[in-house]
Amino acid sequence: MDNEIILRRLVIRAFHINKVMMDERCKIENKVLMIDKKISKRICEKEELIEDITVNIINPKEHDIYVNSIMDIIPVSTKVLGSLGEGITHTLTGVYVMLTGADVDGNQMAEFGSSEGILKEKLKLNKAGTPSINDYIIHFDVKLKSGAMSSREYPLAAHRACDLFIQEIRNVLKDLEGKSADSSHEYFDKIRPQGKKVVIIKQIAGQGTMYDNMLFPSEPSGFAGGKSIIDIGNVPIMMSPNEYRDGALRAMT
Repeated sequence: MDNEIILRRLVIRAFHINKVMMDERCKIENKVLMIDKKISKRICEKEELIEDITVNIINPKEHDIYVNSIMDIIPVSTKVLGSLGEGITHTLTGVYVMLTGADVDGNQMAEFGSSEGILKEKLKLNKAGTPSINDYIIHFDVKLKSGAMSSREYPLAAHRACDLFIQEIRNVLKDLEGKSADSSHEYFDKIRPQGKKVVIIKQIAGQGTMYDNMLFPSEPSGFAGGKSIIDIGNVPIMMSPNEYRDGALRAMT
């Protein structure tokens, strides 16, 4: 279209993972993601509200297992160049991180109903934002100290710990050669002076301990650097299409 003005260009490079396994350090080689088996202990030592962290790998189609209440399903993506909504992002396909949690007394981390139980009955696969039946799931389970439902600090500690875990993978993902990506896609935020003005309004939660959203984190779908919609007073926020596409909104359910 004539007179188009390009505001931002976002490139998302996808790297597919065929296998996930535990190892002595975090690395990605030949489409295999290896996770540092000692990382959960190091993270646990940094969080005074967390009693223990368990990391398990759930293989594709092996979902007949019990899990604590699901707090989030998180893609693994990282900025290589630029900030959210522009530049270059690397993302992994074939694998997601699932954060679950309960306290030492067995109280589930949930608000308005919990989702603990057999995973295949609690998680709807093959949907936008959830793993496919053929994806690996890295299960990050947090055991919080007693009193987990009494304060926002408990779920925030769980999300922060999980984000530290994912950051270890992100740091490796940043260094992958762009030419080795399985696919690469370009997205543009544009102004079309003669076009229609379109605004999409999305209502998000900002009500309590587990009913929160994080905006504009430092990494796509991340936690660190983000602002809670509760803490900023639930005010309206303008977000570009590419910022939304690049993970500028993180649900904290």
